[in-house]
Amino acid sequence: MPITPTPKIWMNGNLVDWADAKVHVLTHTLHYGTGVFEGIRAYETDKGPAVFRLTDHMVRLHNSAKIMGMPMPYSVDELVEATKATVRSTGLNACYVRPIAYYGYGEMGLNTLPCKVDVAIVCWPWGAYLGDDAVEKGVRMKISSWTRHDHNTMPPAAKTVGNYVNSSLAKVEALKAGYDEAIMLAPNGLVAECTGENIFVVRHGKILTPPLSAGALEGITQSSVSTIARDLGYDVRVDNIARSDLYIAEEIFVCGTAAEVGSVRSVDEREVPCPGPMTRAIAATYARAVRGQEKKYSHWCELAK
Repeated sequence: MPITPTPKIWMNGNLVDWADAKVHVLTHTLHYGTGVFEGIRAYETDKGPAVFRLTDHMVRLHNSAKIMGMPMPYSVDELVEATKATVRSTGLNACYVRPIAYYGYGEMGLNTLPCKVDVAIVCWPWGAYLGDDAVEKGVRMKISSWTRHDHNTMPPAAKTVGNYVNSSLAKVEALKAGYDEAIMLAPNGLVAECTGENIFVVRHGKILTPPLSAGALEGITQSSVSTIARDLGYDVRVDNIARSDLYIAEEIFVCGTAAEVGSVRSVDEREVPCPGPMTRAIAATYARAVRGQEKKYSHWCELAK
């Protein structure tokens, strides 16, 4: 998806002009994929731009860095304030936010211990990742031939730059085959997640989502959606999901910061009822919540001003 420049990017404590936010070609993470990042959205609310679950995202960024053994030079609170300043600098009412911590220029080789950690925060306007009609129209999925990471190969609990090579391979494979997105299985054959979204499957009236042990990222949107679903009276469970469960599901929906909430209309050419009543109700409530229109979830919206 094309990028629209905005005035400033936050880099190592300062807002710099978009065109001046540059890194050296020998930046360590560019070669070894050793960075950590987040995907966040700021939404227009009646009180001004609000960043959805900003603090939770920065906590996860810190956790990813800890898993990677990367020392973070800025605290969660400092990164929260830096994000708000960057959002304000855009002049936009809504935008996508990408914080990234990476090993910068100065060292080469696999040993990261001597490397300097740089941090940047970028904001730009970005539409719905799976399309504006993803709830009503739904997306076509395929089971990827690429397997999700084993926990002792690459830590799926960390949102790392290198981990997303796995996701990119699966995404491109799906697109080339004529699908919209891919579902990835764990090494044991159970459902893990999609390339950039968590997945929910309705079976026997219950909403199931895979456990972290399956290789799914601990999704912040997943957490929000689970809370909303329970508040709507639905039975939400974290449980194993087999490939065959997808083919006979009553509903399937996916969620993520970039994708928000989208329904699935088929998996491997097996049709899925779309959109289902649970999906539609959850998506509608989520869309209001992120814009500060649901009082019980207003604490999730952190004003940028």
